Amino acid sequence: MMKTQAYKKILLLMLALGSWVMGNSQEKTDSLLNYLEIAVKNNPTVLQRYAEYEATLQKVPQVGSLPDPEASLGVFLKPMELVGGNQLADIQLMQMFPWFGQLKYAKDEMSLMAKAKLETFRDAKFQVFYDVQRTWYELNKVRQKIRISENNIALLQTVERLAVVRFKAGTSVNGSAPASKSMSQTPTPGSSSGSSGMNSMGSGSGNSGGSASGQASSPMGGSPMGSSSGGSGLSDVYRIQIEIGDLQNNINLLKNQLITISAQFNSYLNRPQTAIVALPDTLTSENFDPSLLAISDSILKNNPMLGMLQFEQQSLEARKQMVTKMGYPMVGVGLNYSLINKNAMSTSPMNGKDMIMPEVKVTLPVYRKKYKAMRDEADFLKQANTENYKAVANTLQTEYYQALQLYQDAQRRIKLYASQYQLASKSLDIMFKSFASSGVSLTDILRVRQQTLDYEYQQIEAVADNNTSIAWFNRLMAYTKIK
Repeated sequence: MMKTQAYKKILLLMLALGSWVMGNSQEKTDSLLNYLEIAVKNNPTVLQRYAEYEATLQKVPQVGSLPDPEASLGVFLKPMELVGGNQLADIQLMQMFPWFGQLKYAKDEMSLMAKAKLETFRDAKFQVFYDVQRTWYELNKVRQKIRISENNIALLQTVERLAVVRFKAGTSVNGSAPASKSMSQTPTPGSSSGSSGMNSMGSGSGNSGGSASGQASSPMGGSPMGSSSGGSGLSDVYRIQIEIGDLQNNINLLKNQLITISAQFNSYLNRPQTAIVALPDTLTSENFDPSLLAISDSILKNNPMLGMLQFEQQSLEARKQMVTKMGYPMVGVGLNYSLINKNAMSTSPMNGKDMIMPEVKVTLPVYRKKYKAMRDEADFLKQANTENYKAVANTLQTEYYQALQLYQDAQRRIKLYASQYQLASKSLDIMFKSFASSGVSLTDILRVRQQTLDYEYQQIEAVADNNTSIAWFNRLMAYTKIK
């Protein structure tokens, strides 16, 4: 007995552990963060921008190095006779040195340009994050609309069955009406005036009491009202079938949209277009810290596009300093080595001794127009960069207010449509029960059902807009949970 209980405990523990593992794996598969990690590792645009950053980073040692030394070798085909011997060859080595500070400013320019490229890489990454989140919420919205439409089809099918029951019940009542009418009109001997009086009183009370109970015995109302009720019941069934057909067509359209949006989503992840996208069962509204609504300063401080322009401005300043240094002379230091053989006819003590001659070389930057043009070019580029910074900042501020409007509007609509949906659902439940007892028309039910469907659709759209606006805020502030 003790062993059996121990085995049961072990089995229950294993089942609980398996459920936890499966739940975590499903959560990981359905997690938006998981798709964001895949996108940042595989998206072609992000990888392109990072490769460009690495390529720009390789330019720093290129521009920060000294010019290659120059070596020259001259060989005399016939030795040149000198007083101290015969010169066979002349070897020269020269190293040029730019003016002080030129290499430093060149390295600063390329380093700042590399930082600007890094900001473009960050901007591409945050843009992909936003695109993935926006498409993810769009997928969830379409998925939820499909689910809502399928639930409404099930509801309409239930109403259809009730309408069929009402139609059959109305047909059976109409079929029994002539028999009751003939019985009520059969005269009884000796009581014609009494019967006539009772019939007139019965018809009066029937008209005042209700048509549903009085039609079976009313001579004028039996057959016409019965046929009208039967025709109305059949038309109700047809109208419900029309509504079901419209919903099925809408579901097919939504499924086509789901395929298209899934292909777009997979393109951000650099996956096959037909790859399956795991979606959660429900779309929940994300929370947003109200203090983050004052994010104007955060945008100006953290947005990668503005950071890129700031680094470009600094690199242009470094370029201006570099071209100014280029207008100064370059100094070269070198050696000239002459190879000399002995001359048998010479009695000079220097006969046959090689000669070494230090050399100094200086460039003369006398054509000043090109250096002035380079400085002016840097100034104009700085001015253009300043204006571009203002334009981008204005655009980001505009996007901030657009995202803020979308967020506030979504918050309002979430509360409104949640309340409207609850009221419409309660009203639909009451009318549905009344319809089962033949107390309400199908037109009213379909109208309220359409309102309920619209409110549920709009509630899902409001939640998707709310989450998209939060992703938009994070895009502008360059904030993400993925590092």
